Amino acid sequence: MRLKTFTAATMPVALAMVKRELGSEAMILHTRSYKRGGVLGIGAKAVVEITATDDPQVGRRKRRGERGAPASRAPDPHPAAGDLIRRTYAAAQSELGRQRGVASSPSPGLPAAALTGAYPTGARANGDVMPASGSGGGAGGHAEGEQLADDLRAVKRMVKQMVMQQRQLGAQPTGSRGAQAGRDMPDKLFDQYLSLLEQQVTEELAEEVIGQVRERLEPGQHEEDETVYRVVLEVIAKQIPTDDTAGRLEPVADGRPRTIALVGPTGVGKTTTIAKLAATFKLKQKKNVGLITLDTYRIAAVDQLRTYANIIGIPLHVATSPQELSGALGRCAGCDVVLIDTAGRSQRNDPRLDELKALIQVANPHEVHLVLSSTCSQSVLLDVVERFSAIQTDRIIFTKLDEAVSFGVLLNVARKVNKRLSYFTTGQEVPHQIEPSCPQRLAALVLGRGQTC
Repeated sequence: MRLKTFTAATMPVALAMVKRELGSEAMILHTRSYKRGGVLGIGAKAVVEITATDDPQVGRRKRRGERGAPASRAPDPHPAAGDLIRRTYAAAQSELGRQRGVASSPSPGLPAAALTGAYPTGARANGDVMPASGSGGGAGGHAEGEQLADDLRAVKRMVKQMVMQQRQLGAQPTGSRGAQAGRDMPDKLFDQYLSLLEQQVTEELAEEVIGQVRERLEPGQHEEDETVYRVVLEVIAKQIPTDDTAGRLEPVADGRPRTIALVGPTGVGKTTTIAKLAATFKLKQKKNVGLITLDTYRIAAVDQLRTYANIIGIPLHVATSPQELSGALGRCAGCDVVLIDTAGRSQRNDPRLDELKALIQVANPHEVHLVLSSTCSQSVLLDVVERFSAIQTDRIIFTKLDEAVSFGVLLNVARKVNKRLSYFTTGQEVPHQIEPSCPQRLAALVLGRGQTC
């Protein structure tokens, strides 16, 4: 039996040292991060310390002791499990790939590959890796790829041990779904849990998803890759509120044309999106479309939309006041659908938001879609939703999915604000690259597989 403490500059390097010295089945007993060296704290360098053993009896005794520990025991002062996994496993992939010159698996920074269902050369959807071209051909390159895959699996097992220890020490509330989901999590479920966290799905939501998946799986199905993936996909899709009527012009009871307004901050793609909607309704569904713009603040904004309107073959009405807006709506009374483009408002410009609110009240639209850019961080998206709440938006459009940093953030936001998703846009082309929202589509993107609905 060996008990050793390893110190390194980063967690991936320390984990690699544990694997090399004690083997891939080593039990992590303790981890901590601290600064060393320097003068009065200046110039100190962060180091990571891991204590591990290769004695399985020690690991079993430790687990039994933790399960019997008093509920009031203080949590282990480690990072949150989600942050730990994201930083450790992603950094381990990068470090091992750099050392061996082998391509790593897809990261949240490659959304375009996920949108098309394709993966970079040398990568697999399940997180295993194969040699990239130029990394060594023939048997030698294959051996390198297999060794790297083994290393990544070993790192994953070690991270899993650390997560389990945190849960057993009380990092999660006793009796919660997350705590139950975390105990003795089967490897295939843990792989999906890891994928969710890598896509920046919140730890709470990831645990809820995995807990529901675990309840739905029959005995023996936990090790079936496609079965686990299918159930995870279904569970995530059910977390996403969706507008089932998007793309269809349902009759309205008040006899007016169906009136649809798009609002949102500057730069999210409202004008391009409304042109795509106008083209879809006019060219594909053969509807009589009226187009109104309130965006007279941006230079050439009216000219841009007028160009689109001329190409599509629909009239454009410009309004700069509530009175002009009422007149424009009257001129569109014979249309099937009226689309209203609004000027982008900073979510922190309260007077402009009040002005927009007054115009929306005059228009009295049947649908108000808040347009959000997929390129923004979660905190920015939630701030926009909060600031625009006074306008009483009831639907969300996510634009620029082809530029998204992380699809998990979109899932977090959709779940938290509980507004129906209506459309996705995946590029700038008019009239293409817009689609009615589909929960399975977003769920598949979150899981790293593109899917067309």
